[in-house]
Amino acid sequence: MEDLRKKYLDLIGAASDEGALESLRVQAVGKKGEISLKMRELGKMSPEERQTAGPSLNALKDEINTALAAKKAALGDAALNERLQAEWLDVTLPGRTRRAGTIHPISQVTEEVTAIFADMGFAVAEGPQIDSDWYNFDALNIPGHHPARAEMDTFYMHRAEGDARPPHVLRTHTSPVQIRSMEKQGAPIRVIAPGRVYRADYDQTHTPMFNQIEGLAIDRDISMANLKWVLEEFFSAFFEVDGIKTRFRASHFPFTEPSAEVDIQCSWVDGQLRIGEGDDWMEVLGSGMVHPKVLQAAGVDPSQWQGFAFGMGIDRIAMLKYGIPDLRAFFDSDLRWLRHYGFASLDVPTLHGGLSR
Repeated sequence: MEDLRKKYLDLIGAASDEGALESLRVQAVGKKGEISLKMRELGKMSPEERQTAGPSLNALKDEINTALAAKKAALGDAALNERLQAEWLDVTLPGRTRRAGTIHPISQVTEEVTAIFADMGFAVAEGPQIDSDWYNFDALNIPGHHPARAEMDTFYMHRAEGDARPPHVLRTHTSPVQIRSMEKQGAPIRVIAPGRVYRADYDQTHTPMFNQIEGLAIDRDISMANLKWVLEEFFSAFFEVDGIKTRFRASHFPFTEPSAEVDIQCSWVDGQLRIGEGDDWMEVLGSGMVHPKVLQAAGVDPSQWQGFAFGMGIDRIAMLKYGIPDLRAFFDSDLRWLRHYGFASLDVPTLHGGLSR
């Protein structure tokens, strides 16, 4: 055993890499290693011989294993030191210049719109992006046969067979937030609901996910005149043009009655859109007085309360204000596009300081 001890300690000390070290481990203490075979011979010895040979073999095995572990650690330290010498970095060298980050137009416009409506007393309300079809459709007086409920327009969540729970959808508008807000707060209420919404559509002016903001005001004597004033004040502040004219056209939405689509005054000069001047009109949002059935669904008595609601695409008004031609570019993650249309990170929109600089 002393010969084995000296042999393997010398070989372990001379090992130059972990591969050679592993070969020595197998050769010495592996299943068929020399020391392992010696330990198997203990069964053939007399009890007196085992009392002497057994502890000696165990001690030898432990010593070899300890030597192997120590050598492996030493080889690892040597490899690390070699790598550190080869990959050193002089931290005193000047750093590379980096461009300042920019704010995405969607984030900027959301802040601009929020600042304007906050000045008019509207709070910000939020809700889940995955909601039940009751909040997304039924509570908004959208009947079961309405085209918006078809799978070609709405993303439905998968349900296991036999699941009795109501189906859930990726919300198609932020109107469910209005229902939840009225359920929680009751009336009177004045909120806006910005957020992501989802519809199965994709082209130059539509994407499967886009950003929308809806407004709701409920009180005892609110009328369409209040709606018109709020929207005209918003357009003037947002586009930073005084006296923008609006045009209300009769329309139909299940959740409002009467309903109106709203156009703003504009003109096209040499292919450039100009808001607030000229004889042309551009549709920008839908609106109307909240339907009594929607108020009932939210737990508000329609005989005591009434109000208006409106909704517009944040992406679209961003395109109009900042001359962005293609909606799909908002989601392409092109740094060149973001550097061109992005905003300074400290450019916080305020009404007194200017919405955009």
